[in-house]
Amino acid sequence: ILAQAICQSFLFSSSFLVKFTHFFAKMAPMKSMKSKATPVKSMSKTALAQALADATELKKSQCSAVLNSLAEVITKEVKKTGKVVLPGISMLKTRVKPATKAGKREIFGKVCMVQAKPAKTVIKAFPVAALKKSI
Repeated sequence: ILAQAICQSFLFSSSFLVKFTHFFAKMAPMKSMKSKATPVKSMSKTALAQALADATELKKSQCSAVLNSLAEVITKEVKKTGKVVLPGISMLKTRVKPATKAGKREIFGKVCMVQAKPAKTVIKAFPVAALKKSI
């Protein structure tokens, strides 16, 4: 409608009007201005073991064993107490997410049917203040 009003006000020919409105009907949506940066990969367990081995003059296999035992100790402690602090790194806490009922929910303006979900325990990680200040 806007294209027709503009064209009529400038008294363009009818063939130009058809081409002009056809152009707007077929025009692709504009792309966002976000940059397409390459995703950053996190350090793998073997790379972390190698970095620890270089820093502490231990063997890589010994550092890998330390990482495995650390994971086991943290898992046991989180299950037992629900909270673990890794000094200088983070704090891990458990949280109980409540159950949700089945029914209709409005999601982004559309009404959708939602299934019931049971309550579950999730683990949340919180960075330590020293780590926040260092970044």
